[in-house]
Amino acid sequence: MKARQPGSGAAGQKGPADAANASAAHEIDFTVSTSQTGRLDRYLADQLGISRTQAARLVADKLVVVEGKPARASRLLARGERVQVRFPERQPPRTIRPATIPLTLIYEDEHLAVIDKPAGLVVHPAPGHWDDTLVNALVARGTTLAGGAEGRPGIVHRLDRDTSGLMIVAKTDLAHRRLGAAIASHRVRRSYAALAWGHLDSSSVRIDAPLARHPQDRKRMTVSAQGRQARTDAAVIARFEVVDLLRLELHTGRTHQIRVHLEHLGHPIVGDPVYGGGGSRRISGAPRRAAEHLERATPRQALHAAALAFRHPVSGAPLEFQAEWPGDLRDALVVAGGEELVARSEPLSYLRFFNRDG
Repeated sequence: MKARQPGSGAAGQKGPADAANASAAHEIDFTVSTSQTGRLDRYLADQLGISRTQAARLVADKLVVVEGKPARASRLLARGERVQVRFPERQPPRTIRPATIPLTLIYEDEHLAVIDKPAGLVVHPAPGHWDDTLVNALVARGTTLAGGAEGRPGIVHRLDRDTSGLMIVAKTDLAHRRLGAAIASHRVRRSYAALAWGHLDSSSVRIDAPLARHPQDRKRMTVSAQGRQARTDAAVIARFEVVDLLRLELHTGRTHQIRVHLEHLGHPIVGDPVYGGGGSRRISGAPRRAAEHLERATPRQALHAAALAFRHPVSGAPLEFQAEWPGDLRDALVVAGGEELVARSEPLSYLRFFNRDG
């Protein structure tokens, strides 16, 4: 690898201190060696001594070019390619900008808030979504947020962008610490509703399978013996012609956990673009047409965080919240369940989803 600062004539590897000095005003050039091929964001993180998130931010801000052209963070580098990183004259700390985005708050006090997050909303700022997230919306609303990692204040747990439903955010450091500890010790009950292809062999299933990043696609997760322990409990609430309506309870909170576990079980979530596993093509014979109809009626992954139960982090009072099946997935549930559900305004309640013994 060769690195140089334009105009300096210097060559050699640059560490974190050099990268920090370089950020004053100029560029750094690298030439990729055989041992350094791979994703661009990982390469930048290694060469500049920064995190992959920071590397991805440089790419998202169009400060990185490969062979003279802007590149994506996921671009695979080849031996001999030239990578140029341009640092701006000044890099002020990133502030969270307010964004006017409608939110539905289920509960709020001086310590915490519970939100029914709509599908399509990213939870916290990240590359590609710096100013249009749930956190930006809460800042615009004037909600005090505390605790959490840099750039994600108040976030106790997350939902995927295209998963809807209930989330807790913390408004004080104390609430954040106690809620985080409660989740870690499995004292927060998180129940999800999902439509899954096919029919589970049993009315209740425990899925205990460790999860790790997929070795070929870092945006995906996969079941791996080298992964982190993950457990999901699934219960069949209703059996329809080509799908089951499931209640899923998280005992751990790994990235994409429910989606990967159901794919691993052979019953992926309807509408899941990443872990769909063939979708309607899994259904054969006469029901195939019904499966295709359902797939067309499902605009996104049919997964919804429908219930939360925990003790208040300060008072200790028991709190329990429910969020009915979302409107954007209503047609999918009606197509799956038939005429019985057409006139039901609260289909999950009607199907006894919220009954712990149902």
